[in-house]
Amino acid sequence: MTGPHVVALGGGHGLYASLSALRGACERLTAVVTVADDGGSSGRIRAEMPVPPPGDLRMALSALCEDTDWGRTWRDVLQWRFATSGPLDGHAVGNLLIAGLWDRTGGIVEGLDWVARLLRAEGRVLPVSTEPITVSAEVDTPDGVNRVVGQVAVATAEGRMRSLAIEPADPAVPAATLEAIADADTVILGPGSWYTSVLTHFLVPRVAAALVEAGPRTVLTLNIAHEDEETAGTDRVDDLAVLRATAPDFRPAAVLVDASEDDAALRAAVEDWGARYVAAPMRAAGTVDRHDPALLREQYQGLVSWVSQGGAVAR
Repeated sequence: MTGPHVVALGGGHGLYASLSALRGACERLTAVVTVADDGGSSGRIRAEMPVPPPGDLRMALSALCEDTDWGRTWRDVLQWRFATSGPLDGHAVGNLLIAGLWDRTGGIVEGLDWVARLLRAEGRVLPVSTEPITVSAEVDTPDGVNRVVGQVAVATAEGRMRSLAIEPADPAVPAATLEAIADADTVILGPGSWYTSVLTHFLVPRVAAALVEAGPRTVLTLNIAHEDEETAGTDRVDDLAVLRATAPDFRPAAVLVDASEDDAALRAAVEDWGARYVAAPMRAAGTVDRHDPALLREQYQGLVSWVSQGGAVAR
């Protein structure tokens, strides 16, 4: 697969999987990364500096490293975490490097581009916003509706999500991020933590508008299994329902589903949405919820080609 410009959106391990599958398989690859994390090293950095949390951005950059001793070595350095009895404990080297470049250059996108050069990255990494985003949710529990604030709190909240919001409500978005989505031949959305890595993109007004416009060029990748605390007690049909409620004007070209999640209700929901339904084995051996990059790559190759040739469902 050569030629198309592919933009992948998400965060954390889900985006790492999609980028690993796409790296080297398209002429241009851009990651657009959520910036709502407030835990661990990232949370400590955003508490001390007026910058986005760097952790998910670091993960995306690591996924795109050049496949050489140079690239892999710097990837491993970026991912290395200190284990000390002092204030460095738990900090990822890459988070500190990214924050240091931001502090030195004064530019969020510029700093990320410098780290990409260090890794000789096979693609570009951009934030969904240049401001740190705080996500909150209303959660239905046996004791009533609880409001939880912060990515970690939302991700681990017990109960069923009722609504999701971000602060600031209309954060600053880099021009490069909007240009990448508009320019993409294919947009890959998901997999990832459904509420805090996928749906958050639709809570940023300018990014949401860009994604609605890019719908006919978008492949939505659903998660595997039910290990994610955010979606405990729900299934993939529920994931689609909450996405449609959050972004009623958005409709993707195709929805990619692992064979283990394939069922008549999910297929009917996707087809009712007006999207192409694609089910295939993609789960990594020995796991219950992770995509195998090689199997995911095979599906992306076919779907990117299909979308780029105008194969999307007529609107």
